[in-house]
Amino acid sequence: MYIEDKKFENINFTKEPLTKGNYEYCTFNGCNMHGIDLSDVSFLECNFVDCDMSLSKLQNTAFRDVKFKGTKMLGLNFDDCNTFGLSFSFSECLLDNTSFYKLKLKKTKFQGCRLSGVDFTESDLTSSVFVDCDLQGAVFQNSILEKADLTTSYNYSIDPEQNRIKKAKFSLPAVTGLLTKYDIVIK
Repeated sequence: MYIEDKKFENINFTKEPLTKGNYEYCTFNGCNMHGIDLSDVSFLECNFVDCDMSLSKLQNTAFRDVKFKGTKMLGLNFDDCNTFGLSFSFSECLLDNTSFYKLKLKKTKFQGCRLSGVDFTESDLTSSVFVDCDLQGAVFQNSILEKADLTTSYNYSIDPEQNRIKKAKFSLPAVTGLLTKYDIVIK
């Protein structure tokens, strides 16, 4: 099924299931999608505003040029998504315990997001921007952060020996998160 340029307002998709298909230029505003199965659904240039998508299944889900704003997205496995053309941005979203394992996220923008416990292991975050984001407990292991901008973000712990950070931007005092593994005292 092909759905184009439609607005979905305050729909509880846990009771009224979302039709499987291709959604283009659609807006989902205030919708409850908590724990629903979004497998094999395609979203092209769609907006999700103030939705709850926590714990939804994303097996082969396509997100292409999708914008998430004020959306609760706890425990999602974006690494299960269809990676062809995968691109999105996040503004004021809760992404705790979400996984972006091994994804190419070049130039992805995270603005005002909470990313506690997020898994960025082996992700390519080249030229990505983290504006005013809380990265408490986020995992960066063998990640590419070259030219990434974290100047206004905080609570991160990134091992420069285990990640590629050439030309990445950091600021004081949060840059001390690059020294966490050394268990040193900085005053």
